[in-house]
Amino acid sequence: MTKSELRKLYLAKRQMMSPAERESISAQIAAIFFGNFDLAAIRCLHCFIPIERFNEVDTRPIFQRIWSDFPHIQTVVPRVNHETEELESLKYGPDVELVESRWQIGEPAHNQHVEPGEIDMVLVPLLCFDRRGHRVGYGRGYYDRFLGRCRADCRKIGLSMFEPVDEISDSHAKDVTLNFAVTPAGKIGLPVK
Repeated sequence: MTKSELRKLYLAKRQMMSPAERESISAQIAAIFFGNFDLAAIRCLHCFIPIERFNEVDTRPIFQRIWSDFPHIQTVVPRVNHETEELESLKYGPDVELVESRWQIGEPAHNQHVEPGEIDMVLVPLLCFDRRGHRVGYGRGYYDRFLGRCRADCRKIGLSMFEPVDEISDSHAKDVTLNFAVTPAGKIGLPVK
């Protein structure tokens, strides 16, 4: 299937989830993430704040555990710069005030940026992904451009409510592949091209 076909299908699947299902799946994903990745050497972790209206994986349990159990990790979150059409990474912690963006996404009210080269791990939102590590997002290419600016050794981990599809038929060379995905069923290692 193509990205646009998969996007429509998986957006609909997520919208059918009840709040209780989303909470349960998000908790499973957080537990699998912490049970399968060694965070001792991670100094800076980029993670998305969920878009509530799209029923994304709730990452609040991940942030809260990092802040309590891994205080050496600087957490950062994305913000779209509408002039450059690029994702920026802003420092984020328990005391950071969030404001709602034009897309109804919580974003820090400050401008304390972290450069992509400083980031050791990125937790990427997924609508779906395939067994080769290609992903389907919302179609604007923000994450592909952002991940392309991160270091080669930065670990790219997708968080998905669903298991992988066999193949995304219209993936192309500009797509940045994932190293791993975390689903409610477990951690999936993905081939890196």
